[in-house]
Amino acid sequence: MTEKAKTIVRFNTWVHPEFLSRLDREDDIGLAVVEQDDEDQTWPVVERAHAYQVQSSRDELKEQWHVHDAFLKRAPNMLCVSTGGAGYDTVDVPACTDAGVLVVNQTGGNAVSVAEHVIGMIIDVSKRITETDRAMRSQPRGFAREVLMGREVSGRTIGIIGIGNVGTRVAKFAKAFDMTVLATDPFVDRDTVAVRGAEKVELDELLSRSDFVSLNCPRDSSTLGMMDAAAYAKMKKGAILITTCRGGVHDEAALLDALQSGHLGGAGLDVWDTEPPPLDYPLLALDNVVSTFHTAGVTHEARAQMARFASDQLVEVLNGKAPPRPVNPEVWPAYSRRFENILGFYPQPFET
Repeated sequence: MTEKAKTIVRFNTWVHPEFLSRLDREDDIGLAVVEQDDEDQTWPVVERAHAYQVQSSRDELKEQWHVHDAFLKRAPNMLCVSTGGAGYDTVDVPACTDAGVLVVNQTGGNAVSVAEHVIGMIIDVSKRITETDRAMRSQPRGFAREVLMGREVSGRTIGIIGIGNVGTRVAKFAKAFDMTVLATDPFVDRDTVAVRGAEKVELDELLSRSDFVSLNCPRDSSTLGMMDAAAYAKMKKGAILITTCRGGVHDEAALLDALQSGHLGGAGLDVWDTEPPPLDYPLLALDNVVSTFHTAGVTHEARAQMARFASDQLVEVLNGKAPPRPVNPEVWPAYSRRFENILGFYPQPFET
């Protein structure tokens, strides 16, 4: 491969073809594909690279390839870290900011897919669809249909924790079922929440009023462990928890207790502390838990859009333009100075 002026590095995992075809159209941007297990070959490439397309999921990436202080010290030319999704669990954003490295994500790229998954899980758990499917495949004939009696979804109350790209679409879809929609989000004011289709309330009120609680917030220091035993105790008896955000926001051991005690009526879990959890994991043994493997956003449509988002944004950044989805916009002055030193020209000003 001919050496190009700017290099993006990524690991050899599945990538949508649109990501590759977009970068192929750039004469001065090269893509280096490396292996996690071959450190002798990979580190020299990382040390030369200007951008890193990194996996968002913690369990898909070995610790040495997470973006932290030690990694950044070995990547002196690194200007931009681009995550594969909206999340950035594998990236220490403050460390990047301190190092003058821009972090970007693909927020919104899979929002429709994730929101559809939320509604699907609400219907599945409420109507006991997966539970009935299991019984049909495994139980001796002769059981009454009424032992699998579900509940209607229409006209009930949903509480959305985090009304950003995904949460806004969850609110829209919930309205189709004539649901009352509540939301809590410290970054969105009451009027904007109303425009997005919900009534803004405090967390405790949301928990106490909602038949369904949907976690659609980022995983960060303010949300880690937010849904703990005390939070579950504040939820309505028989309420259903749905989480499609990130593992660690909900306490899994406390959730198990709340389900086994009968206080909560069920859960739809797409994200986990360890992904996937072990086969003998207690939550997987409960009939009123519907589990998926962090696949809420894994659809053909979402993956194609995320590929377009990521490749377009990387091209813009490496050509000196401001990114549409920065995670740490405050880094721009320091980043711009490093950009000029490394690539020889100053990027355009960043306007908020």
